[in-house]
Amino acid sequence: MAEPRLLWFRRDLRLGDHPALAAAAAAGPVVPLFVLDPAFFDNAGAVRQGWLAANLVALREALDSRLCLRWGDPVRVVPELAAEVGAVVVHVSTETEPGGLARDQRVQRALAAAGVEWVETGSPYAVTPGRVRTLSGSGFQVFTAFHRAWQAHGWRGPALLPDAFTPMRAAGNPAAWGRIEAALAACPIALPDAGEAAALGRWRRFLDADLSGYSGDRDRPDLDTTSRLSPDLKFGVVHPRTLLADLAERPGPDADRYATELAWREFYADVLSRHPESLAADLKSIKLDYDEPSAGFEAWRLGRTGFPIVDAGMRQLLAEGWMHNRVRMITASFLTKDLHHWWPLGATHFLDHLIDGDLASNAHGWQWTAGTGTDAAPYFRVFNPTSQGLRFDPNGDYVRRWVPELRHLRGATAHEPSKAADGYRHGYPRPILDHGRERLEALARYRAARG
Repeated sequence: MAEPRLLWFRRDLRLGDHPALAAAAAAGPVVPLFVLDPAFFDNAGAVRQGWLAANLVALREALDSRLCLRWGDPVRVVPELAAEVGAVVVHVSTETEPGGLARDQRVQRALAAAGVEWVETGSPYAVTPGRVRTLSGSGFQVFTAFHRAWQAHGWRGPALLPDAFTPMRAAGNPAAWGRIEAALAACPIALPDAGEAAALGRWRRFLDADLSGYSGDRDRPDLDTTSRLSPDLKFGVVHPRTLLADLAERPGPDADRYATELAWREFYADVLSRHPESLAADLKSIKLDYDEPSAGFEAWRLGRTGFPIVDAGMRQLLAEGWMHNRVRMITASFLTKDLHHWWPLGATHFLDHLIDGDLASNAHGWQWTAGTGTDAAPYFRVFNPTSQGLRFDPNGDYVRRWVPELRHLRGATAHEPSKAADGYRHGYPRPILDHGRERLEALARYRAARG
């Protein structure tokens, strides 16, 4: 019988279209492992902990209860398990996020010292970050050029799992499963159905019901017709190549637009892999003048700014652990360009509450809005929260869904309660600032910073 191999799951909590698992299974019996690393798990918010826990429970079920879960530093845990089961190879998906990459380098050294081979196959992306390059060999700084090169590079089709795949049982850690149960119990939101089968079900429903019209409707938070697959992509419950393969069978502008959104995720991952410092620092060396957090930040965090579309988004974040992408841009613009706060303050708050809290997309999405990231000329873009609400939530349905104090206002009036005699009857706060004045202030600060 062939020697067993370890498959160490990380951001790839699925069985289908899993290149590393396919490579391990083609060589013999596989011991599936997930390590609850306190360096990562303890620093995640309660929502992300709960979502990870739910998906690990689903993965355990998919593996007939043969997922080995252990708690501790992978530098110790992975070599220990390899020795216990007699594995001479550890298979993984390639990691490119700064913390995960540094961890993998440490584990790889520990395994090499024990005579255990390290094999990387595939990654959480259709195109592994670092592969798409300019003609000079450097990375792209602007999405449009990256997108063209990403499409030209292309990607393989979904990986197939061998019929002979046999997960082997290895002793886990009861205390680790206890932490999973505690994370589920402590999760402050109602989680979506977890696991690969649930994710693929969401995807099929989106393809059948909402892909048609996506290019026009994707910015409408009131319609709620996006795929909601970002939480599944976060932990690799579904692979983007699976989505791209299905989209290729439904050609047209809507499929193209969805593929472009996947490309944004891959662009930001590529930028982060080349500039790991940009997780907490401006990608562009622009020295803006920022205000210290005050009562305005607390009003923003709780959805009490007096700007309905902003408050609806921030309340949705707290209630669901998710927010529509258009509203993410509106709320981020409000914090950075109306309140004049540095973007990491908001990015940290988002990561604390989002179930799809992707490090690269979060940090660089915030910088794009703040004007210190990858956009070519972003300094003059200041979202007007009222006009954005009127444009993308034209009937006020999204606002009324999340701001009950405004449910008595009909139609678009929900975005402008000051125009109704009874707009503030139910305790909705007056605006905490004058957007027009703060817009001019933001532009003045940008001009000063640019010299």
